[in-house]
Amino acid sequence: MDAHEPGPREWDATTYQAVATPHQGWGAQVLDAVALRGDETVLDLGIGTGNVTAQLLERLPGGRVIGVDGSAAMVEAARARLPADRVRVVQSDLLELDLGLVADAAVSSATFHWILDHDRLFARVRAHLHPGAPFVAQCGGAGNLAGLLAVVEEVCTREPFAASLGDLPRPWNFATPQETTPRLERAGFAVERCWLQDSPQYPDNTRDFLQTITLGAHLERLAPEQREPFLDAVIEALGPHPCHDYVRLNWVASAR
Repeated sequence: MDAHEPGPREWDATTYQAVATPHQGWGAQVLDAVALRGDETVLDLGIGTGNVTAQLLERLPGGRVIGVDGSAAMVEAARARLPADRVRVVQSDLLELDLGLVADAAVSSATFHWILDHDRLFARVRAHLHPGAPFVAQCGGAGNLAGLLAVVEEVCTREPFAASLGDLPRPWNFATPQETTPRLERAGFAVERCWLQDSPQYPDNTRDFLQTITLGAHLERLAPEQREPFLDAVIEALGPHPCHDYVRLNWVASAR
Protein backbone atom coordinates (compact mmCIF):
# COMPACT_ATOMS: atom_id res chain seq x y z
CA MET A 1 0.00 0.00 0.00
CA ASP A 2 1.19 3.51 -0.77
CA ALA A 3 2.40 5.34 2.32
CA HIS A 4 -0.16 8.08 1.69
CA GLU A 5 -3.12 5.75 1.29
CA PRO A 6 -5.00 5.26 4.59
CA GLY A 7 -6.35 1.82 5.33
CA PRO A 8 -10.07 1.10 5.68
CA ARG A 9 -11.65 2.84 8.66
CA GLU A 10 -13.87 1.14 11.20
CA TRP A 11 -17.62 1.80 11.12
CA ASP A 12 -20.55 1.71 13.53
CA ALA A 13 -22.46 -1.03 11.74
CA THR A 14 -25.58 -0.80 13.92
CA THR A 15 -26.16 2.90 13.28
CA TYR A 16 -25.19 2.52 9.63
CA GLN A 17 -27.89 -0.10 9.17
CA ALA A 18 -30.45 2.31 10.63
CA VAL A 19 -29.54 5.42 8.60
CA ALA A 20 -28.21 4.19 5.24
CA THR A 21 -31.50 4.48 3.37
CA PRO A 22 -30.04 6.41 0.39
CA HIS A 23 -27.37 3.76 -0.04
CA GLN A 24 -29.98 1.05 -0.56
CA GLY A 25 -31.57 3.07 -3.37
CA TRP A 26 -28.22 3.67 -5.05
CA GLY A 27 -27.40 -0.02 -4.73
CA ALA A 28 -30.67 -1.00 -6.39
CA GLN A 29 -29.78 1.24 -9.35
CA VAL A 30 -26.44 -0.52 -9.68
CA LEU A 31 -28.08 -3.94 -9.68
CA ASP A 32 -30.62 -2.83 -12.28
CA ALA A 33 -27.72 -2.13 -14.65
CA VAL A 34 -26.21 -5.63 -14.38
CA ALA A 35 -27.52 -8.35 -16.70
CA LEU A 36 -27.45 -11.64 -14.77
CA ARG A 37 -28.62 -15.15 -15.69
CA GLY A 38 -29.03 -16.04 -12.02
CA ASP A 39 -26.30 -18.65 -11.58
CA GLU A 40 -23.21 -16.44 -11.43
CA THR A 41 -20.58 -15.79 -8.77
CA VAL A 42 -20.67 -12.04 -8.13
CA LEU A 43 -18.27 -9.85 -6.16
CA ASP A 44 -19.94 -7.25 -3.93
CA LEU A 45 -17.17 -4.78 -3.10
CA GLY A 46 -17.88 -2.73 0.00
CA ILE A 47 -20.60 -5.00 1.33
CA GLY A 48 -21.36 -2.93 4.44
CA THR A 49 -24.08 -4.57 6.51
CA GLY A 50 -25.33 -6.51 3.48
CA ASN A 51 -28.33 -4.41 2.43
CA VAL A 52 -27.46 -4.41 -1.27
CA THR A 53 -26.23 -8.00 -1.08
CA ALA A 54 -29.65 -9.13 0.08
CA GLN A 55 -31.13 -7.49 -3.03
CA LEU A 56 -28.45 -9.12 -5.17
CA LEU A 57 -29.25 -12.59 -3.83
CA GLU A 58 -32.82 -12.24 -5.09
CA ARG A 59 -31.37 -11.98 -8.60
CA LEU A 60 -29.11 -15.02 -8.12
CA PRO A 61 -31.36 -17.97 -7.29
CA GLY A 62 -28.67 -20.36 -8.47
CA GLY A 63 -25.62 -18.21 -7.79
CA ARG A 64 -23.53 -16.91 -4.93
CA VAL A 65 -21.94 -13.70 -3.71
CA ILE A 66 -18.46 -12.96 -2.43
CA GLY A 67 -18.83 -9.87 -0.26
CA VAL A 68 -15.80 -7.81 0.77
CA ASP A 69 -15.45 -5.00 3.31
CA GLY A 70 -12.56 -3.47 5.22
CA SER A 71 -14.52 -2.92 8.44
CA ALA A 72 -14.62 -5.73 11.00
CA ALA A 73 -17.96 -4.47 12.36
CA MET A 74 -19.52 -4.38 8.90
CA VAL A 75 -18.27 -7.90 8.12
CA GLU A 76 -19.65 -9.24 11.39
CA ALA A 77 -23.05 -7.65 10.72
CA ALA A 78 -23.17 -8.96 7.15
CA ARG A 79 -22.23 -12.49 8.21
CA ALA A 80 -24.97 -12.48 10.84
CA ARG A 81 -27.56 -11.31 8.34
CA LEU A 82 -26.78 -13.22 5.15
CA PRO A 83 -27.02 -16.99 4.44
CA ALA A 84 -23.58 -18.55 4.80
CA ASP A 85 -24.31 -21.19 2.16
CA ARG A 86 -24.77 -18.50 -0.51
CA VAL A 87 -22.58 -15.63 0.66
CA ARG A 88 -18.92 -15.68 1.60
CA VAL A 89 -18.00 -12.48 3.47
CA VAL A 90 -14.34 -11.48 3.53
CA GLN A 91 -12.65 -8.70 5.49
CA SER A 92 -10.03 -7.10 3.24
CA ASP A 93 -8.64 -3.80 2.12
CA LEU A 94 -9.83 -3.57 -1.50
CA LEU A 95 -6.38 -2.34 -2.55
CA GLU A 96 -4.99 -5.65 -1.31
CA LEU A 97 -7.77 -7.82 -2.74
CA ASP A 98 -6.60 -11.40 -3.30
CA LEU A 99 -9.49 -13.85 -3.11
CA GLY A 100 -7.99 -16.71 -5.08
CA LEU A 101 -10.92 -16.83 -7.51
CA VAL A 102 -12.21 -15.38 -10.76
CA ALA A 103 -15.82 -14.17 -10.72
CA ASP A 104 -18.55 -13.59 -13.29
CA ALA A 105 -19.38 -9.99 -12.30
CA ALA A 106 -18.49 -7.27 -9.81
CA VAL A 107 -20.68 -4.57 -8.29
CA SER A 108 -20.09 -1.81 -5.77
CA SER A 109 -22.17 0.95 -4.23
CA ALA A 110 -21.10 3.99 -2.18
CA THR A 111 -17.61 2.64 -1.44
CA PHE A 112 -14.91 3.57 -3.94
CA HIS A 113 -14.77 7.29 -3.05
CA TRP A 114 -13.16 6.21 0.23
CA ILE A 115 -10.20 4.82 -1.76
CA LEU A 116 -7.68 7.32 -3.10
CA ASP A 117 -5.81 5.07 -5.56
CA HIS A 118 -8.40 4.13 -8.19
CA ASP A 119 -5.79 2.85 -10.65
CA ARG A 120 -4.67 0.18 -8.22
CA LEU A 121 -8.23 -0.52 -7.12
CA PHE A 122 -9.47 -1.14 -10.67
CA ALA A 123 -6.47 -3.38 -11.39
CA ARG A 124 -7.28 -5.54 -8.36
CA VAL A 125 -10.92 -5.84 -9.45
CA ARG A 126 -9.92 -6.77 -13.01
CA ALA A 127 -7.65 -9.53 -11.71
CA HIS A 128 -10.73 -11.20 -10.19
CA LEU A 129 -12.99 -11.18 -13.28
CA HIS A 130 -13.42 -13.40 -16.32
CA PRO A 131 -13.16 -11.68 -19.73
CA GLY A 132 -16.54 -10.19 -20.55
CA ALA A 133 -17.61 -9.98 -16.91
CA PRO A 134 -19.59 -6.82 -16.10
CA PHE A 135 -18.22 -4.29 -13.60
CA VAL A 136 -20.96 -1.87 -12.53
CA ALA A 137 -20.48 0.61 -9.71
CA GLN A 138 -21.48 3.88 -8.13
CA CYS A 139 -19.69 6.13 -5.65
CA GLY A 140 -19.24 9.78 -4.77
CA GLY A 141 -18.10 11.81 -7.78
CA ALA A 142 -16.87 15.29 -8.62
CA GLY A 143 -18.87 17.91 -6.74
CA ASN A 144 -20.16 15.40 -4.19
CA LEU A 145 -21.30 17.14 -0.99
CA ALA A 146 -19.66 20.41 -2.12
CA GLY A 147 -22.08 22.66 -0.25
CA LEU A 148 -22.16 20.58 2.92
CA LEU A 149 -18.38 20.17 3.03
CA ALA A 150 -17.84 23.90 2.62
CA VAL A 151 -19.77 24.36 5.86
CA VAL A 152 -17.88 21.53 7.58
CA GLU A 153 -14.50 22.91 6.54
CA GLU A 154 -15.37 26.32 8.00
CA VAL A 155 -16.20 24.67 11.32
CA CYS A 156 -12.88 22.81 11.15
CA THR A 157 -11.05 26.16 11.29
CA ARG A 158 -12.62 27.06 14.64
CA GLU A 159 -11.06 26.40 18.02
CA PRO A 160 -10.73 23.95 19.63
CA PHE A 161 -11.20 21.83 16.48
CA ALA A 162 -8.56 23.48 14.29
CA ALA A 163 -5.64 21.87 16.12
CA SER A 164 -6.86 18.43 15.05
CA LEU A 165 -8.72 19.19 11.83
CA GLY A 166 -7.11 22.27 10.35
CA ASP A 167 -4.71 20.20 8.23
CA LEU A 168 -7.04 17.24 7.58
CA PRO A 169 -6.85 16.26 3.91
CA ARG A 170 -10.14 15.31 2.34
CA PRO A 171 -10.37 11.54 2.91
CA TRP A 172 -12.27 10.98 -0.34
CA ASN A 173 -11.59 10.61 -4.04
CA PHE A 174 -14.45 12.37 -5.82
CA ALA A 175 -13.42 11.73 -9.41
CA THR A 176 -14.85 12.85 -12.75
CA PRO A 177 -15.94 10.59 -15.62
CA GLN A 178 -13.05 12.06 -17.62
CA GLU A 179 -10.62 10.77 -14.99
CA THR A 180 -12.39 7.47 -14.35
CA THR A 181 -12.89 6.22 -17.91
CA PRO A 182 -9.16 6.06 -18.78
CA ARG A 183 -8.39 4.54 -15.39
CA LEU A 184 -10.84 1.74 -16.08
CA GLU A 185 -9.47 1.27 -19.59
CA ARG A 186 -5.87 1.09 -18.33
CA ALA A 187 -6.93 -1.60 -15.86
CA GLY A 188 -8.39 -3.73 -18.66
CA PHE A 189 -12.05 -2.72 -18.87
CA ALA A 190 -14.19 -1.66 -21.80
CA VAL A 191 -16.34 1.25 -20.64
CA GLU A 192 -19.89 1.35 -21.96
CA ARG A 193 -20.86 4.45 -20.01
CA CYS A 194 -19.49 6.65 -17.20
CA TRP A 195 -21.47 9.61 -15.87
CA LEU A 196 -22.34 11.88 -12.94
CA GLN A 197 -25.80 12.10 -11.40
CA ASP A 198 -27.14 14.55 -8.82
CA SER A 199 -28.82 12.78 -5.89
CA PRO A 200 -29.71 15.27 -3.12
CA GLN A 201 -30.74 13.62 0.15
CA TYR A 202 -32.39 14.84 3.35
CA PRO A 203 -31.61 12.26 6.05
CA ASP A 204 -34.26 11.82 8.74
CA ASN A 205 -31.66 11.83 11.52
CA THR A 206 -29.02 14.35 10.47
CA ARG A 207 -26.88 13.87 13.56
CA ASP A 208 -26.58 10.09 13.29
CA PHE A 209 -26.04 10.34 9.55
CA LEU A 210 -23.23 12.87 9.93
CA GLN A 211 -21.64 10.98 12.79
CA THR A 212 -21.74 7.56 11.17
CA ILE A 213 -21.30 8.26 7.46
CA THR A 214 -20.29 11.76 6.43
CA LEU A 215 -17.92 12.86 9.20
CA GLY A 216 -16.50 9.61 10.56
CA ALA A 217 -12.97 10.46 9.40
CA HIS A 218 -13.19 13.88 11.05
CA LEU A 219 -14.42 12.52 14.36
CA GLU A 220 -11.60 9.97 14.49
CA ARG A 221 -9.11 12.85 14.59
CA LEU A 222 -10.80 14.62 17.50
CA ALA A 223 -10.43 13.94 21.21
CA PRO A 224 -13.52 12.13 22.54
CA GLU A 225 -14.68 15.17 24.49
CA GLN A 226 -14.60 17.31 21.32
CA ARG A 227 -16.72 15.06 19.10
CA GLU A 228 -20.19 16.03 20.32
CA PRO A 229 -19.38 19.77 20.35
CA PHE A 230 -18.03 19.44 16.80
CA LEU A 231 -21.23 17.78 15.63
CA ASP A 232 -23.25 20.46 17.43
CA ALA A 233 -21.30 23.19 15.62
CA VAL A 234 -21.72 21.57 12.20
CA ILE A 235 -25.45 21.00 12.66
CA GLU A 236 -25.96 24.61 13.81
CA ALA A 237 -23.97 25.92 10.83
CA LEU A 238 -25.96 23.78 8.37
CA GLY A 239 -29.23 25.30 9.55
CA PRO A 240 -32.69 23.71 9.47
CA HIS A 241 -33.47 20.95 6.95
CA PRO A 242 -29.87 20.55 5.70
CA CYS A 243 -29.34 18.92 2.33
CA HIS A 244 -26.67 16.32 1.64
CA ASP A 245 -25.91 17.48 -1.90
CA TYR A 246 -24.73 14.13 -3.23
CA VAL A 247 -23.31 13.71 -6.73
CA ARG A 248 -22.84 10.10 -7.75
CA LEU A 249 -20.21 8.79 -10.17
CA ASN A 250 -21.62 5.79 -12.06
CA TRP A 251 -20.15 3.40 -14.61
CA VAL A 252 -21.06 0.35 -16.61
CA ALA A 253 -18.02 -1.54 -17.88
CA SER A 254 -16.87 -5.05 -18.70
CA ALA A 255 -13.57 -6.91 -18.42
CA ARG A 256 -11.67 -7.17 -21.70
